[in-house]
Amino acid sequence: MTVIDQIYQGDKDDKRAGQPRIIALANQKGGVGKTTTAINLGTALAAIGERVLIIDLDPQGNASTGLGIDRRNRNYSTYDVLIGEVGLREAVIATAVPRLSIAPSTMDLSGLELELGNARDRAFRLRDAIAGLNHNAQPPADYTYVLIDCPPSLNLLTVNAMAASDAILVPLQCEFFALEGLSQLLQTVEQVRSTLNPDLTIHGIVLTMFDSRNNLSNQVVADVRQFMGKKVYDTMIPRNVRISEAPSYGKPVLVYDLKCTGSEAYLRLATEVIQRERELRTTH
Repeated sequence: MTVIDQIYQGDKDDKRAGQPRIIALANQKGGVGKTTTAINLGTALAAIGERVLIIDLDPQGNASTGLGIDRRNRNYSTYDVLIGEVGLREAVIATAVPRLSIAPSTMDLSGLELELGNARDRAFRLRDAIAGLNHNAQPPADYTYVLIDCPPSLNLLTVNAMAASDAILVPLQCEFFALEGLSQLLQTVEQVRSTLNPDLTIHGIVLTMFDSRNNLSNQVVADVRQFMGKKVYDTMIPRNVRISEAPSYGKPVLVYDLKCTGSEAYLRLATEVIQRERELRTTH
């Protein structure tokens, strides 16, 4: 029995209208660039005028640390939100990047699954927390994008993210087993769509850690593009030492070094995400 089967409770309430676009960054494999992409895509979207909230759902809290949020300053976290202690707005912290905020995480999240037990709404805690984000805030919030940084596993936290989201963005490392992991993730998305969130879509797949000098990287790119077609973004995120260095300074790479190839790639990716959003709006 999968985690989806275990927690499906048959609750399919429609999400409220007028909400920000909610995109979960998910891949059950670790080290593929989920957190790096969440931080830098969020920063790039903010840089082109969007108002962005990153929700850190990984107990390791790397997205929070990578945006310079000291653990001592995390008075409330996504754990407090999901157990119902506080509203999402109370957990949100402004970052040093204009128009970019984060709801940080703590290690407490790792025990959430046991704590919620068989609670009827446990798959929908995040969806319900996001529901009043823009409408019930004083003063009113006007987030246009919510990016959810998922943990590297298909557990209750990831299912909460998928149940709350409009779409999934999949960072995929250019490595040998990339397609194997992707097919497993796509199966999970289908399960979530059929049981918890019928409107969930794949926004796109972003190839990360690409090295044009590496024959394997080029072969993976060709295979993924053949397998997933237009779902794969044109933009690829290169292997770049500046991307790796930036988190240790508590900064997105766009702040750490705007001119490096990694920053330029994330700005292109943000532009591509916005373009896909426009196309989605015109087709619905």
